[in-house]
Amino acid sequence: MNLTKRLAVLHHSPNVTRPLLKKCFRLNPDLIEIFEMSKEDLSYHLKIPLERSALIHHHIHDPYIMKKVDIFYSDYHMIPFYDSLFPPLLKTIPDPPLMLYIQGDPLLMHTPSSLSVIGTRTPSGDAFPAMKYILSPILSKGYTVVSGMAKGVDQYAHHLAIDHGSKTIAVLGSGFEHIYPRNDIPLYEKLARDHLVISEYPPDRKPKKYHFPERNRLISGLTLSTFVVEARVRSGSLITVDQALEQGRNIFAMPGRPGSPTSEGCHQMINDGAKLVHRAEDILSEWSEKFE
Repeated sequence: MNLTKRLAVLHHSPNVTRPLLKKCFRLNPDLIEIFEMSKEDLSYHLKIPLERSALIHHHIHDPYIMKKVDIFYSDYHMIPFYDSLFPPLLKTIPDPPLMLYIQGDPLLMHTPSSLSVIGTRTPSGDAFPAMKYILSPILSKGYTVVSGMAKGVDQYAHHLAIDHGSKTIAVLGSGFEHIYPRNDIPLYEKLARDHLVISEYPPDRKPKKYHFPERNRLISGLTLSTFVVEARVRSGSLITVDQALEQGRNIFAMPGRPGSPTSEGCHQMINDGAKLVHRAEDILSEWSEKFE
């Protein structure tokens, strides 16, 4: 079993968190000794309760799990943090993933001109025409769009990129065997075949509520700029913005109609210093000035 498979077996355990996995690497960079330790040794060296170490020990020595990881390794790209294909931008974020599961073209993660697009799942009637007006000139220049394949703004951003012949990346909050949401499976299939779909969760992992705030840090982390189309004041989009700011990313926000609940979040961002966007040049000029 090679290092990537050892990492995948540990990563698959529900009792191994990212901080604990990082501790495993600090203790034993090739992870060989981790698999040779008893549950008592794991408890002592990792400084975790014996009950937890026993669950981890059982999991990583379960033949069924070993076989499952072999299937994952065969059916999907598995890109660990030490692989040359791992996106450099994700290495710089405060809490980088240690393993990415990939369907599609992994080189898209290295596209120099890319833009994260996020927004509400329940956009107003103004959102899609405005998105098309603003993003079409950007997409005509070959920008790659990164989003989360959620209903509403995310899915429309992916479709716009496809329609303009640009590439697009979807970051999921679930494993590939449990695609969520399921309202546009043809979009997922198109992205997996001709573009790129990413998840930090093992393919058999069902979506959990906490996965989506976690995956949002990858959406913002994969690009240098995040464009918010519409967002409510309390929303996942604002969580993504907070993560993007923590990552040192550039924030763009589209203003909306006064009084519209789906625009209140963007108006708050603009008041707090986000760049107001009402045409493509507002993004392109800022990009050229700061990042090119």
